[in-house]
Amino acid sequence: MTVPIVGTAGLDHEHSAAMEEAATWLTNLEPHEKPQPVIPELRRRFGLSPLEACQAIAEANLRRARASR
Repeated sequence: MTVPIVGTAGLDHEHSAAMEEAATWLTNLEPHEKPQPVIPELRRRFGLSPLEACQAIAEANLRRARASR
């Protein structure tokens, strides 16, 4: 069995680009603008898996934390 190598983190570029876009979108939203629940919205809007949606949320949270320093 051959396992394709699709990047250093095992993510293909299309999905990492979608996660990046989702994280950027979330980062730029005001707290009251954030959809509830957010994971289904990220999946619908950006075509992410549940894991990818969670990763996008984590990245957005990191960006917000860094910006508030």
